[in-house]
Amino acid sequence: MKSLLNPEDGAPVPEEISQRSTQRAHRAAKRGAWRIAGDLPSSFRYAAQGLGYGFVSQRNFRIHVCTGAVVLGMGIWLQLPSIQLAVLVLTVAVVLVLELLNTAIEAAVDLAIGRRFHPLARIAKDCAAAAVLVSAISSMLIALLLLLPPLLLRLGL
Repeated sequence: MKSLLNPEDGAPVPEEISQRSTQRAHRAAKRGAWRIAGDLPSSFRYAAQGLGYGFVSQRNFRIHVCTGAVVLGMGIWLQLPSIQLAVLVLTVAVVLVLELLNTAIEAAVDLAIGRRFHPLARIAKDCAAAAVLVSAISSMLIALLLLLPPLLLRLGL
């Protein structure tokens, strides 16, 4: 059996395995990217992988998750009304979503231009990061507005 070299690690790959992989890739490409996750469990698995990647690889995502957990914990401890807790949950979620979108934009830009510098790539990355910054600052202000008055009452100040 003739073998090829795996481009990732140089190990030999039997030709029939290589052909099957290539055929599967061509069939998937013909179906279109929107059909690759044809069932609901696969869709959730891919989303979970994205969350996992964001948590493992992005320091700021971890910071936002921890900060959000502290804020939500404080809201529960202070016994905020449901509507105020919902606002906190929404603001934390917006920051996390934008952080994941920022990561996706950075990856797509890096994929498109490689290791070269391009001023438009810098603009795309900087604007995506700025969106996260704006959402983080506004969510911090919302958290202060919702948490500070009951916290001061609880502390007797």
